[in-house]
Amino acid sequence: MAMTITEKILAEHAGEKQVTPGQIIKTPVDLLLANDITGPMAFEALEKAGIHRVFDTERVVIVQDHYVPGKDIPSAQQSLSLRKYAQKYEIVHYFDVGRAGIEHALLPEQGLVVPGDLVLGADSHTVTYGGLGAFSTGVGSTDLAAAMIAGETWLRVPESIRFVYHGKFRPWVGGKDLILHAIGLIGVDGALYRAMEFSGPAVAELQQSDRFTMCNMAIEAGGKNGIFVPDEVTRRFVENRGIRTPRYYESDADARYAQVLEIDVGQIEPQVAFPPLPSNARTASQSNDVRIDQVVVGSCTNGWLEDLRTAARILKGHKVHPDVRMIVIPATPTIYRDAMHEGLFEIFLDAGAVISPPTCGPCMGGHMGVLAEGERAVSTTNRNFIGRMGHVKSEVYLAGPAVAAASAIRGHIASPEQVTG
Repeated sequence: MAMTITEKILAEHAGEKQVTPGQIIKTPVDLLLANDITGPMAFEALEKAGIHRVFDTERVVIVQDHYVPGKDIPSAQQSLSLRKYAQKYEIVHYFDVGRAGIEHALLPEQGLVVPGDLVLGADSHTVTYGGLGAFSTGVGSTDLAAAMIAGETWLRVPESIRFVYHGKFRPWVGGKDLILHAIGLIGVDGALYRAMEFSGPAVAELQQSDRFTMCNMAIEAGGKNGIFVPDEVTRRFVENRGIRTPRYYESDADARYAQVLEIDVGQIEPQVAFPPLPSNARTASQSNDVRIDQVVVGSCTNGWLEDLRTAARILKGHKVHPDVRMIVIPATPTIYRDAMHEGLFEIFLDAGAVISPPTCGPCMGGHMGVLAEGERAVSTTNRNFIGRMGHVKSEVYLAGPAVAAASAIRGHIASPEQVTG
């Protein structure tokens, strides 16, 4: 029977010739991930059960990335507890301040995830790795603890929705605009427990970072996972990087989908998602009346080097509006170093932006840019729920790096063409 790429990965791991949507499978996992928020709870569950080992010390990854460097005593204590657990359980791939970056950029960059993998992470944006053609999804800390003991998990095989992109891209439109537009079409529960498969001739033009961005936000539509069929762009990214041998899968031509959406990228302008939902997508050119106080370029969604380059192209020769704070957060130390060597930092600093070390920071209201009552931010992050970035009476507008940079210059939501002409 014909299968989608998601079904093929799950079938292979479960040792089945085929699987069908709705089927419950037990499957080994290739990699498990925890961070400074979810990790301590997972290890506490192991301690409570009297378990003092993990199934494979090289297949559990721990990244300190949300509240680091420690912003206060509670966050410092939480990081300390995870640090001690990493030592006690002899975790090989442990990343702390100075070596750590935002987990969902760090793992692909370090080659810890490869195409064909099955990855679980105690963080909802673990879906990011579908950009490589892997099956990856978020779980709770207790489920992660069980998988750390057994090296396997159970899953219900999801139905798939196929998004077929064709046409020619408009200027400044990237992966963030495509996914905001898609979520706007189907809603925040439009892909509930379904795989969001991104395909079509237009996706061949997307950079690898754009693919990570799109899969990262599959969860904002309720998706179980997001996924791309690997191509030459993927292979170039993985080459000389992966610590395991990649396994490349593709969907069968006659695979069955719960829904197929045909989308002309030429009809998509740079997008902005208004609060309080990522599905409230509008065009940036129609959103100019929204005055802002802060702009954030970064996060596991858009903290890639390509995102920083895009923001720098807009900012070069301009100044951040005097009423706006602009915060730039490279996603990993490698991205930080590369951006610095390319001269991007000079552009950001000349414009009046501040550059943060790699951290999730303000994305979930942690630090490095928490909003006060009544403040508004344009952010390249992934969620704009009430109180997401600070005070419950603050507002977050989601956009790609081009719109974010243009808005920083203008002092209100702006399209890139309003700055570049």
